[in-house]
Amino acid sequence: MPPSTYAEVIAEAAADERVLVRVDRRADRAVVTLDDPEKRNVLSGPLTLQLQQRLAELTPDPTLKTIVLTGADPGFSTGGDLRMMQMAVDSLTSDGGEGATMMWRWIRRQFGGIVRQIAGADQTMIAAVNGAAAGVGLAFALACDVIIASERAKLVPAFGRIGLIPEVGTSWLLARRLGHQRAFGFYVNGEHVDAATALEWGLVNEVVPHDELLPRAEAWCDRLDALPPYAAPMSKALLRQAGSMSWEQSLATEEFAEPACFTTAPFAEAVSGLLQRGTS
Repeated sequence: MPPSTYAEVIAEAAADERVLVRVDRRADRAVVTLDDPEKRNVLSGPLTLQLQQRLAELTPDPTLKTIVLTGADPGFSTGGDLRMMQMAVDSLTSDGGEGATMMWRWIRRQFGGIVRQIAGADQTMIAAVNGAAAGVGLAFALACDVIIASERAKLVPAFGRIGLIPEVGTSWLLARRLGHQRAFGFYVNGEHVDAATALEWGLVNEVVPHDELLPRAEAWCDRLDALPPYAAPMSKALLRQAGSMSWEQSLATEEFAEPACFTTAPFAEAVSGLLQRGTS
C-alpha cells in the first residue's frame, strides 16, 4: 500500500539505499551531482531527501567557499516525480490520510527547505545546468547565486501544463528578473527556453560549450577563492535582501556592513599595496 502520510513518505524515501546524490569535495569547494540519469534526475523522494542531507552536511562548514550543483548527463533535473504526485492525489481520498497537508509539508520542508538552504548558505552556490532544468529542478537552479549553462541547457517551467502554479520561489525570482509580462508568458506558454535565450533574458550568467561546463564552474570557484573569505558571503547576504528592500533600506544596510570590512587584514593589505604601487 502506498504511503498516505508525510511520515510514511519520509520513511520510504529514507529507506532507499541507492546513492542518488554524489559529492566531490576538494579543499574549499564541493560539486554536488544529482545522479539518477536514467530518470533525468527526477526529484524523487529518495533523491530529494539525499540532496537535502548533503547540503545540510556541507553548508555549516566554514572552510567551504563554493558549492556547485549539477546533474548527471543528459539533464540537470526534470523536476517533481509524477509517481509522488499521483500518490499525493490518491492520498486525498484515502482513509486516515492527511489531505493537502501532506503535500504542504513536503513542498515546504523538502522542496522549500532546499531552496532555503541554497539561499541561506554562506557559500556561493553555482548551478551548472547541463541539460533540461524543469519545474522544481528549475527552481533549484534559479535559487543559486551563479548560473552557468551548457549550450545544451533548456529551462522549462512545466507547472502550467500539468495544472500547477509556480512554486518554490520561482514566481518571486522570475517576476523580478523578467518582469510580469514575460514571466507570465513563460509560465502560460510552457516555453522551453534554450541557453542562448536564457542568457539574452538575463536568467543565466553565461553559456559555455557542454564539455567546458564543469571547468568553467571550477574557474568561478577559483575566482571566489581569491577573494577575502568574508567578501562573497557578506555580498550574498546584502544582495539577497536588496531585492525586497527600498533603496534607502539597502543603503542603510550597506552603511552598517561596510565598516566591518575595514577591520580585516585583507582590506588593510590591499589598501597598503595599492598605495605602494601608486607611489612607486
